[in-house]
Amino acid sequence: MEITTNDVIYERRGAVAWLTFNRPESRNAMTFEMYDILGDVCDEIEKDPDIRVLVVRGAGDKAFVAGTDISQFQSFTDPEHALDYEERVGGKITRFETLNKPTIVVIQGYAVGGGAGIAMAADMRIGTPNAKFGMPIARTLGNCLAMGNYARMVDLIGPALTKQLIYTAEMVDAEKAEQIGLLNEVVEPENLEARVTEIAEKIASHAPLTIQVTKESVKRVLDHRRPERDQNLLLKAYMSEDFKEGVNAFLEKRKPQWKGR
Repeated sequence: MEITTNDVIYERRGAVAWLTFNRPESRNAMTFEMYDILGDVCDEIEKDPDIRVLVVRGAGDKAFVAGTDISQFQSFTDPEHALDYEERVGGKITRFETLNKPTIVVIQGYAVGGGAGIAMAADMRIGTPNAKFGMPIARTLGNCLAMGNYARMVDLIGPALTKQLIYTAEMVDAEKAEQIGLLNEVVEPENLEARVTEIAEKIASHAPLTIQVTKESVKRVLDHRRPERDQNLLLKAYMSEDFKEGVNAFLEKRKPQWKGR
């Protein structure tokens, strides 16, 4: 499969596919089209028995993905815009999460917002010492996460740390991320690609049905804890005055003035 956009690079190395988000000048902030391509790549990989592992990374060393491109939120004027956004973006992250092949996310620099969401949906996360995780929406935009992202955070780090991370809007560094389960391993930058390649090729050499059944089994265990859709909660945040203020303040590079409505 050929990806012909400047923002996403797809390549295949034997049994391992590599997908690179390629907007380093914007810290690889995701456009809607980039989310769509992520979903399309998963569809294609699932059809190809010769691809055993998908590795996803960001271009450069500043960020894996520093969230969704905030300028896209300026067009949100009615409830359907918010619901359509979460359906579109959340659906692509869920598609990535449910791919029947193992997935590895490589994190250099920031994995923030949507970037953290993609990373948490992967089977494994390998990062460098400068890796940083965060969902700083309480400080920046005043919106909320989709229920799927809350569920992934709770699954990985538990309810108390999930609430702490959201409430304080603080970033988690690589050392802490490895301790609490957000990172599987921390690797020095000069060894990163070799180490990820080593892990991916080892997984690719193992029995694919064992891996598929294991991934699906873990998914079914976690699915029992996943709640129903959360439209009322999404609309409470996305249709608020605070969200509009948060988007404008972010784009104007100023501190938002929260009103709680």
